[in-house]
Amino acid sequence: MAYVDDGRVTASFWLWVLVFGMITMCAVFAGLKFTPGEWYNAIERPAWTPPNYVFPIVWSTLYLFMAVAGALVWTAQSNKVIPIALWFIQLGLNGVWSWLFFGEYRIDAALLDIGLLVLVVAAFIWFAWRCHKTAAILFVPYLVWICIAFALNAHVWMLNGWPTGVYLPPGF
Repeated sequence: MAYVDDGRVTASFWLWVLVFGMITMCAVFAGLKFTPGEWYNAIERPAWTPPNYVFPIVWSTLYLFMAVAGALVWTAQSNKVIPIALWFIQLGLNGVWSWLFFGEYRIDAALLDIGLLVLVVAAFIWFAWRCHKTAAILFVPYLVWICIAFALNAHVWMLNGWPTGVYLPPGF
């Protein structure tokens, strides 16, 4: 199951990248089903909120990194049970966040979800480091981004949902 043969990446490794890419698409589709809309445009957001065009660029890159990292861990020779479990857990938490925040308007529950996501991604990096260092490194930008997203989610909660966690602007 080695992914490199004589210094070259094998075809079977690219197959695993494709498999993990397809699995990652489940989270992508969840995110596409629950997107910012009228509700998001009606709530208060901090001045440092990134512009809307940044999100698809960043997430496309991060999803690619996730797929490659998953394939690297899967094809590693040892120590992969915990990091692969964490990989799947983070993907689930990732997909649920959009539903909670944009679908259910549960700013508080989304904050809890993304807080857990930060912890799981950090744990993935820790355990993957022993399994495949490149996989761990590929998750570092993801960790940075979701830490920013956690802060943004918390700020949106303070501006709109505090203390109940749900905010429905007039007309919703």
